[in-house]
Amino acid sequence: MTLYERRTQLLAWLLAAVAGYVDGSGFMVIGGYFVSFMSGNSTRLAVDFVQKPSLVGIGGGLICSFLLGVISGALLGHAAGERRPPAVLAYTALLLAVAAASSHSASPLLTTVVMACAMGALNNVFERNGEVSIALTYVTGSLVKLGQQIATACLGGPPFGWVSYLGLWFSLVTGVAIAAATFPTVGLTGLWGMSALLAGLAVLTWFTDTVRGVERHLT
Repeated sequence: MTLYERRTQLLAWLLAAVAGYVDGSGFMVIGGYFVSFMSGNSTRLAVDFVQKPSLVGIGGGLICSFLLGVISGALLGHAAGERRPPAVLAYTALLLAVAAASSHSASPLLTTVVMACAMGALNNVFERNGEVSIALTYVTGSLVKLGQQIATACLGGPPFGWVSYLGLWFSLVTGVAIAAATFPTVGLTGLWGMSALLAGLAVLTWFTDTVRGVERHLT
């Protein structure tokens, strides 16, 4: 992430905040499960398999939906070429709009499955050489890199290389906090706002080189 320009890092932080908001909202709908943190769902899947087999379908369904989002987002990104970032952002915005609309009539589980698909797709915004270059919906890797960059700074390397990863972690946590604060009032209606924000960012990245120019340089 340290190789990206500042404006691209700011975009990543904003998208991480969106992911945090969506994950926090999903967590409050089906407490104990996540729509973006699949390591947590994998743990729940294994525990449920042993202790509560009737609940295995929840974690398994969320994991499968997240994976479907990753696959469909990657295929869309490949088809879009240099327009991959706005295409993936628009696709994610559409999925969140579907989730928001379904929250009024469908079961909470079905809505969170769509949310998980959206979060899987979102991870395809930043890609280099066929792999995710900035993970947006989970921060374990970012915390590892944060620690490594701090260690590098202590050894005489770049003194502030760790700031980018701290910002990514803080953004996701902030998004979750906002969801926790607003959920009692707005519920899943807040997903409409996230959908609109991503749609706006899709338009922005379509007309700028915020991501495209940088990734051409890094490829």
